[in-house]
Amino acid sequence: MIELTLITLLMILIFLGLLESYFHEKSLSNLPIRIHVNGARGKSSVTRLIAAGLRSGGLKTLAKTTGTSPRIINANGEDREIFRLRSATIGEQVRLLRSFAKQKPEAVVIECMAVNPHYQWISEHKMIRSTIGVITNIRPDHLDEMGSTIEDNTMSISNTIPHNGTIVTVIDSENNQVNNILKRESLKKNTKLSFADNNKISSEFMKKFKYLEHVDNVSLAIEVCKQCGVNEKNALEGMLKSNPDPGATVVWSLNFHNNHNNNFVNLFAANDPSSTYNIFKQLKSLIEDRKVCIFLNTRDDRRYRTYQLLDLIFIKIKPSIVIIRGEKLPSILEEYRSQNPDIKVIIFSFSDSKKSIIKSFSEQDNTFIIGIGNIVGWGEDFIKRLKRYKS
Repeated sequence: MIELTLITLLMILIFLGLLESYFHEKSLSNLPIRIHVNGARGKSSVTRLIAAGLRSGGLKTLAKTTGTSPRIINANGEDREIFRLRSATIGEQVRLLRSFAKQKPEAVVIECMAVNPHYQWISEHKMIRSTIGVITNIRPDHLDEMGSTIEDNTMSISNTIPHNGTIVTVIDSENNQVNNILKRESLKKNTKLSFADNNKISSEFMKKFKYLEHVDNVSLAIEVCKQCGVNEKNALEGMLKSNPDPGATVVWSLNFHNNHNNNFVNLFAANDPSSTYNIFKQLKSLIEDRKVCIFLNTRDDRRYRTYQLLDLIFIKIKPSIVIIRGEKLPSILEEYRSQNPDIKVIIFSFSDSKKSIIKSFSEQDNTFIIGIGNIVGWGEDFIKRLKRYKS
């Protein structure tokens, strides 16, 4: 009797699995162009740029980002925030594709939400099965899940290279090993590897964006749009009209009543040192001769990231002021302080109020304040609070 019950349950599960597979295949057949965006940094921005470029070229396009705040972007380019009742899982992508398929778009652009290499593989090869894959860049990130070396990270992200399709990326000028691995893995999957050319985008064009966008992101989006039959002119026009991700780099003028000459830049979303430093270098033309203040928001469970960002601050950036929110900070901080006596360091604990940190901002004069570190949770709330002082 027990054996019969178990066999019955097994048969029911097999039937439900086959039914789920049938409906998923049906959804994919109604989504002719499927673009899956993976990489270490810039995934949300690239997803939005591609979708905007395709819409401008006349393709009905739906998109989903999972960055600072997960969003669905409809065929008119309007955002709708995703509110989850439980923790995010990659199964969300299957339900999303089914919902998208009912609207019969010509293209969908979806940001990869998986970090674990195994889940990245499932996301691509069992769920999205993209016609065009995108790898924005490879950076040392999520070392606990994707490995500690650049080769490990590249192999992990290569899990979303599609079979018999196209993969678009930008040549890594700093590490040819990344380029070679991507070429090898693409060849294994009989997929065409296309390198976007970031030399075609002028600095004058980049200044037209209402936020700080990266030339690599734009060149990637253009190449994908071309692969879908949209010309460069139409694609670029659409990209300039796209809404930035909530974590996009926007320079704010801060008004604290007592002074009006401080700026703030939110780099929380670029939370690995390499990406953060690249953006800092882009900001130098805006900073000019003003003082630089780095505000570092740390996380207890990302101590390795705190080490990395402290190295970045004291070895490469060398600001005038460092404001740190954190507890049980690495002992290396004291060494850095003794080695850099000209850098003023202010430390707040996790229990200190947002108001007290904002007050420390208001006490600066003619200063370019840059927020780095963690955005999720407290960081998002802090940005909303600080926005009250935006001129």
